[in-house]
Amino acid sequence: MGGNPPVGVLALQGDFDAHIQALQRFGFGAVPVRRKSELDRVDRLIIPGGESTTVSKLLAFEGLDKAIRDRAAAGMPIWGTCMGLIVIAKNVTNRLVPTLDLLDATVDRNAYGSQLDSFEAELNFLPSASKIHGIFIRAPKILAMGADVEVVVTHGKSPVGVRQGSFLGTTFHPELTDDPTVHSYFVSL
Repeated sequence: MGGNPPVGVLALQGDFDAHIQALQRFGFGAVPVRRKSELDRVDRLIIPGGESTTVSKLLAFEGLDKAIRDRAAAGMPIWGTCMGLIVIAKNVTNRLVPTLDLLDATVDRNAYGSQLDSFEAELNFLPSASKIHGIFIRAPKILAMGADVEVVVTHGKSPVGVRQGSFLGTTFHPELTDDPTVHSYFVSL
């Protein structure tokens, strides 16, 4: 990223370290974000997979929920992977936790099943008409999207990656692969 600020990775809980390592492996600067002062030093944020109830409580406790919403309103790119997609979505079925209400999508938590139902698949990355590898772990499903949300990754005909302006959401875990495609796409937003 040259002289640009590093990519922030929300590091309250979940697989944040995998994103940090992937970004560094792909040549991008990355730092963990646990407090508002750390959020202020980055120009984009990844919200990784993890446990949505825990992360929502920690976001509120640290005051990061409001700070992230404010930065999002100012145009900061935000990418939610798996649980991160749930946290940034406007609508979640069986909504048991508050979300940041950023991405105009309806998401179903753990829609593919339990940990035992985790799987890997070849996905279609539409911006470059290429194939990427997807790892799905207790993954959510995207059930509906607003009119200005575009599908950027599909599994068959199902959307598994969507973008709305500077917001990106994926139901799978690109940080667990050696493919820089989705991280590079996010950094380019």
